[in-house]
Amino acid sequence: MNRGKFSKEVLLLDPEREVERICARVRELMLTQVKRRGLVVALSGGIDSSVTAALAVRAIGKERVVGLEMPERFSSEESQRLSGKLASSLGIETVLEEISAALEAVGCYRKYDEAVRMVLPDYGEGWKSKIVITNNMEHPGFTSFYLVAQDRGEAVTRVRLPFKPYLQIVAATNFKQRIRKMLEYYHADRLNFAVAGTPNRLEYDQGFFVKLGDGAADIKPIAHLYKSQVYQLAEYLGVPEEIRRREPTTDTYSLAQGQDEFYFSLPYQEMDLCLFAKNHGVAPESVAEVLGLSPDQIRLVFQDIEVKRSSTRYLHLPPLLVEAVNWQ
Repeated sequence: MNRGKFSKEVLLLDPEREVERICARVRELMLTQVKRRGLVVALSGGIDSSVTAALAVRAIGKERVVGLEMPERFSSEESQRLSGKLASSLGIETVLEEISAALEAVGCYRKYDEAVRMVLPDYGEGWKSKIVITNNMEHPGFTSFYLVAQDRGEAVTRVRLPFKPYLQIVAATNFKQRIRKMLEYYHADRLNFAVAGTPNRLEYDQGFFVKLGDGAADIKPIAHLYKSQVYQLAEYLGVPEEIRRREPTTDTYSLAQGQDEFYFSLPYQEMDLCLFAKNHGVAPESVAEVLGLSPDQIRLVFQDIEVKRSSTRYLHLPPLLVEAVNWQ
């Protein structure tokens, strides 16, 4: 790529051609490697799961796609409404699995509350909370984690999280992703289907997934696409406009939480361009000019990309063996 021509247009693609390419590859993988009758897709009402489901329908037909809805007590009502709207537009069968009881049984909510009370002893019934991070642009060189809590009177408290309660909060919320994946594979097994994963390139590259949770799948149709490109396919595939307008959210905590609050340095539109630039050797000065940031800020984002790649590398690894096991 000519570095002097870096612009927001670098992520534009031909949606028709890309959809046909993805669908052809999905059909090939299903036939030659996965060898299952259809696909299970977990629906969240978000853009990634919606496009994945739409691609699955385009690739193998709506009769061979099942959408799985798995809300819990802190899920947004909008998530289930929009996932139902998507399923109706595609004409696919859906299965509803409410997972709050399972999460209660494994102690998800109790362990979460215990961790929060390490820093906020009054936290209890009727309170809501989420984790946020420091803005790397404002505080370069390190990341701090904060708990934001809202009491029953809707007063908001923000308190810094030491490492121990932070880890326990994340470990507790990871139950949600792993129980959902367990149910995806249950339905896949009973139908002789495979599981389609929904991460986009930004999430996949930067390790924004739970190992053996939402990171587990048999096919990941959009893992090569920047999130901005996922939106382009969404429009072409006719994903309902309400879903395309929805702000990206983790939908994990009882308080609404954006992905850029919890993980990424910038909103996805800008992170996509920074990741593309990093992958293609574009100078920080060229990126800064396009995004209206300083070259030093872009260097910080590039650095954060490398840190996340390094620290989340283990998420991508298969089980490691002491000695290779040969099949001969």
